[in-house]
Amino acid sequence: MKYILFTLSLILCLGLPNIQVQAQSEILGTWLNTDKTAQIKIINNEGEYLGKITWLDVPGLEDSQVLDLANEDESLRDRPVMGLTILKGLTYDGEKWKGGEIYDPKSGKTYSCEARVNDPNKLELKGYIGFSWIGRTVEWTKVK
Repeated sequence: MKYILFTLSLILCLGLPNIQVQAQSEILGTWLNTDKTAQIKIINNEGEYLGKITWLDVPGLEDSQVLDLANEDESLRDRPVMGLTILKGLTYDGEKWKGGEIYDPKSGKTYSCEARVNDPNKLELKGYIGFSWIGRTVEWTKVK
């Protein structure tokens, strides 16, 4: 009986790191934003999760013509939105990704953010100023 308990404990302990790694990687990949106007590719850069715009759907304009016109910093208003890193600084805490920032090119504002994958194809992002319990949550869909 002791042998069986020891074996089960060993299997559980060895399996938990794999579950943690799998959970961390759930956020990786390309996601379609709520408005279905942009795709954002999320990567892991040494434990920090970053998201960069890789596709835009702006009728009548080519991707390179879409500029960051709403940016609060006037010197950045002529930069293209395509290729822009809009999500940065997220770290995984075992349950969710937190401590990051998300930039909204439509408003030109940057918000603190946290993220959670509740379904393998749905990413829940919460942007907020100050306290995380006050903010707005959006859902992105995984691109296959």
